[in-house]
This record gives sequence, structure tokens and C-alpha cells, in this order.
Amino acid sequence: MNVLLIYPEFPDTFWSFKHALKFIHKKASSPPLGLATVAALLPKEWKLKLVDMNVTQLSEADLQWSDCAFISAMVVQRASAEKTIHLCKTHGIKVVAGGPLFTGEYQKFPEVDHFVLNEAEITLPAFLKDWADGKPQKIYSTDEFCDITQTPVPLWELIDMGNYDSMSIQYSRGCPYNCEFCNVTALFGHKPRTKTPAQIIAELDKIYSLGWRRNIFFVDDNFIGNKRELKQSILPALINWRKGKSGCRFITEASINLADDEELMQMMVEAGFSSVFVGIETPNEESLAECGKFQNRNRDLINSVKKLQQRGLQVMGGFIVGFDHDTPSIFQKQIEFIQNSGIVTAMVGLLQAPYGTQLYNRLERENRLTEEMTGDNTDGSTNIIPKMQLEELKRGYQYIISQIYSPALFYQRVKNFLQDYRPFANAVRIELQEFLALFRSIYLIGIRGKERRHFWDLFFWTLFHHPEKFPLAITFSIYGYHFRQISEKHIQ
Repeated sequence: MNVLLIYPEFPDTFWSFKHALKFIHKKASSPPLGLATVAALLPKEWKLKLVDMNVTQLSEADLQWSDCAFISAMVVQRASAEKTIHLCKTHGIKVVAGGPLFTGEYQKFPEVDHFVLNEAEITLPAFLKDWADGKPQKIYSTDEFCDITQTPVPLWELIDMGNYDSMSIQYSRGCPYNCEFCNVTALFGHKPRTKTPAQIIAELDKIYSLGWRRNIFFVDDNFIGNKRELKQSILPALINWRKGKSGCRFITEASINLADDEELMQMMVEAGFSSVFVGIETPNEESLAECGKFQNRNRDLINSVKKLQQRGLQVMGGFIVGFDHDTPSIFQKQIEFIQNSGIVTAMVGLLQAPYGTQLYNRLERENRLTEEMTGDNTDGSTNIIPKMQLEELKRGYQYIISQIYSPALFYQRVKNFLQDYRPFANAVRIELQEFLALFRSIYLIGIRGKERRHFWDLFFWTLFHHPEKFPLAITFSIYGYHFRQISEKHIQ
């Protein structure tokens, strides 16, 4: 049987980095890990083709070739998923759908033939058995969590790695925390489940053997959910794996309490971690209590961020406005926090309530849910009725974005970061496209860009004061270019 594995297109958002990726001739940030893993679970005799619509078009030849289509998507990919499903059906192709979008909203997709929901390691084998017997059911779901020590190595042979800025790997599922707005625990539970060191090394060996030498993103929602396991097995294995290898640096997501553990920070940078995304959310203690973000409370958040930066970890930060305890003063407070922390990549969004979260359930009881959630909390929309006047909230949000990504504040924030950041000693190989990105940035930003004065100020300031961080300064200048393109397009 000929099977298409289709990953719908992401809209142009802050998270897409599309405008930045053009500088290094890449088409997408990372490939579809879920579909590559599903591919490894399918019968060996099936013929497979993976189409990531973020890097290539779904062609008529693909549709003519296919007998069945497996589609996986997140909520933010809804519009593309709907069009893709309809296109497959007009060609008489059976559609099997799974992933976060369909797990939460499968009732909204009547054209899908079969739903394989929750964790595919459990539900996909049941579907495949019924399919082989000629009696597949409409819906396959489970309340159980799978044993991910049995998860296979993804079939990365199905993608063209040259299209991506980073590869993806998953070490754990689940998070020990209980943030009201987060659907991670609804999808994967509170107890972090981990792969074995042998599994992780096998996945890394596969990626490396295919010629990959760039960033690798550990997509765990909280990489440090099980600190003991990290220190005792995974990080030592990663440190050992990187010996004699070049180019691969790791990125991940973690809770802010990483800053409390000197040993863990040191081991992570030794293992090759250079960046970490942290959910800061808000400097407002009442709002942190409201959403159950207790790991962020009663601490100097800026000091915690600075500790991570000084230990060699770049911090990307997630921020939210629209909590019930937010007042109009929160907008300026968020701006000041972001500037003082030196978090260059600061993703600020309006509070949204994903299906299945405690927040969704609470607001449903309070009759405070409105339109369908977009899944992109940085597009200025929300599916909740806030306590603050909605128009005031949206104006305040737009004010934050207009300020933090204005050339003056953005480039000053880059300087703040570069002054505190202490990169790990190991050098990272610079590829040809990254070298050429310097000249593209000079032309597009330094000559044609409205922010050219700030670009050249940072350019020479870094060369004179922190020459070893010059490549990073150029990278952040390119990020800023992307963020401003999105701001001008979506934030009116």
C-alpha cells in the first residue's frame, strides 16, 4: 500500500522563523518528529512518502500515487489541515488523522475516515490490526500512557534534512507541574516517562550518520522533569557521545528551577546544550498563583534568567498577558522585565485556553469561552473572555509587541544579553550558509532596513567589546528582522 504522511503548513508566526530562515536558505525550523516516528511503526511492506508542506507542496503526483494519507497536526495548523483533508478526499484517498489537533477536536473533522488519537504507540497497533482484518473503526483512543522505552527510532530517511535548521528528538513525555493553561499533562500525564540512554544514543547516531551537524532540539515539554535520571544516565551519555563529534548543539525546554541546580546546569552545557526555552509567563505574583505556576513564584526571576545565561545557556522566554489578576500596569511591567532580563527571543502572547486544560474547564463553567482557539497565542487573538476589557487587553498586547521588537529596545536587549552571557568553551562550526548570512544581513538589515543605525551600532560594539560573540549578535539581528516582519504584518 502507498501511504502519504502529511504535515500541514504552519501560518507565518513569531515561532515559524520563516523570515530569519531565509538568511541561511532553510525552509523550516524543524521536521515533523511525530510523523517520522509513526512511519517507523507502520508495516515494513508499506511504501511511504513524507510530505512536509512547510518545505514542499503536496503535488498532484503525490495524490495520484497514494492509497491512504496519515495526517498529524497541532492546533495552529488547523486551516492547512482542513484544506489538506478535503483535497485528499476529493482524490478518493482514505484519511487517517492523529496528533494534538485531532485528539482535542476530532468531532470537527467529518471528512476524516479514521482517528488514531492519544499516543500512537498504543492506538496505532490496534488500528493496523483492524485495517489488516478489513474492519477499521472510526476512532481509536486511550486513557493509558505508553511505555516510551518501546518507541522506535524515527525514519529520518523520509525527509530532506537540508531543508531544516534543526533536527528533533524526544527524551521524555509528561511534566510534574500543573499549570492551569497548559495541555501537556492532559496529553501526557504528570509523571515524566523517559527513554533509555541507549535509545537516545541510537537516535543521535541515526541523525549523525545521515550527515547532520547542526542544532538538535530536544522537544520535551520539560527536559528536567526527572533531574535524577538526567544526572545519572542521560547527560553522562550525551557528554560521552559528543566526544570526537563536531557541529551538534542541543536546544530544549525546561522550567525555571533549572537555575537552582549548579551541577545540572554545568552538566547540560558540557553535554552540548546551548539554549533553553523557559516559561516565564509573568512577573505578577498573583497571576502566577492564579495559573498554578508555583515553580516561578517567590523567586527573583530576572536573577534566575541571568544565572542560566552566565552558565552558558541562552534563554528563550514565553510570556502571557490576560490573566484574571492582570491590571493595565502589566503591559509596562512585561516590557521592563523582558528588557532587564536580556531575553532576546521573548514570545509574548494573549492567554488562550486549550481544550482539555484546567483553564478550559474552568472558563467553560464560567461561560467565558468564545471563538475557536487559533493555537497561536502571539497572533493577538484569544478564545476567552478576560476580566480586563478585551479591547484594552489587545491594545496593551500590541503595545508590548511594538515596544520589545522596536529596533531601539530590541538591539539594546541584545547588548544586555551579550554582556551577561558566558558561552561554553567548545567552538561551533560555522557553515557556509551561516557565513553568507552575514552578507545578507548587511544588505537587508544594514543597508535596506529601517533599523540599519541600530544594526551597525551593535555590529561595531560587539566587534570591539565581545568579538567572540559576534556570530551570535548577527544571528539575533536576523531574529529581530523576522520578529519585526511578523509584527508589522499581524499586529495592527
